[in-house]
Amino acid sequence: MKKLLLFSILILSLSSCVSSKKYQELDDKFIKMRSENAELSSKIDALENKNLKCASDLERMKISYESMKSKYETAQKLYDVRDKAYKKLQASYDALSNSSSQTLAFEANKSKKLLQELDKKQEELNQESNRLKKMKSELEARSAKISQLENLIAQKDAKLTNLKNSLTRALSKFEGQGLKVEQRNGKVYISMENKLLFSSGSWVVKQNGKNAIQKIGTVLSANPDIEITIEGHTDNVPYHGKTSIVDNWDLSVKRATSVVRQLLKNKNIDPKKLIASGRSKYQPVADNSTSAGKAKNRRIEVILTPNLDNIMNLLK
Repeated sequence: MKKLLLFSILILSLSSCVSSKKYQELDDKFIKMRSENAELSSKIDALENKNLKCASDLERMKISYESMKSKYETAQKLYDVRDKAYKKLQASYDALSNSSSQTLAFEANKSKKLLQELDKKQEELNQESNRLKKMKSELEARSAKISQLENLIAQKDAKLTNLKNSLTRALSKFEGQGLKVEQRNGKVYISMENKLLFSSGSWVVKQNGKNAIQKIGTVLSANPDIEITIEGHTDNVPYHGKTSIVDNWDLSVKRATSVVRQLLKNKNIDPKKLIASGRSKYQPVADNSTSAGKAKNRRIEVILTPNLDNIMNLLK
């Protein structure tokens, strides 16, 4: 600013000595210089502001540098500690590696044998697994077979129960005349005392007995797959008749065949399903020491057995 003032005085003092043209040139030059001076002042101010900002940034960077330097020194110390520990561990490992080659070889051989044993066990486990799978398959097949068998047995039992109920209804009029229908041991038993069927010592069926046998035949003709066994039984009194009959064996068989012939009057009964047999006195159901007991032992038993072919085939 002082320079500018001096320059202005100089111009004024010389204004009288120069021409107006020269004066104009100087004035233009002055104006230009003043403009350049103002521009330089602005730049100086900007540079001073920038310098202040740089100084502030430098201060922050110094602070950051000091912080990073502190962290670096801390990290360097930690690194030195860990490096020392690592070198110590490396030395220990090298010493152990150098001194345990035989141990390692032994352990390797031991591991090899263990792997071989494991392979053998695995093979055994595979074989056992295959055996168990086979057993499971067999058990499932058996389970299905048992289920099928249970169904067949249930059907057989239901059929026997229906047969027993049908016979009970058909023979209801003979109740109290020495006739009894039972279901046991998977069979139906019709027990008829001789007082219903025969006279003493005779094997000729009486009319009332024929009626009962006819009722039985009607029910059995509706069940063609039933096996029919006719058993004759006597008491323990020896036979003394004046006929071709020798003893109670003959009499029990003769009475059984008489019942068979009565049943065969029903043409719907297959003779192949009939069996006649005599048991003589050897299967009593009561005490032969009393008259009532002897009367119970003198009897015909019709034993009805269901066809078990399906069940037997399943059991094979």
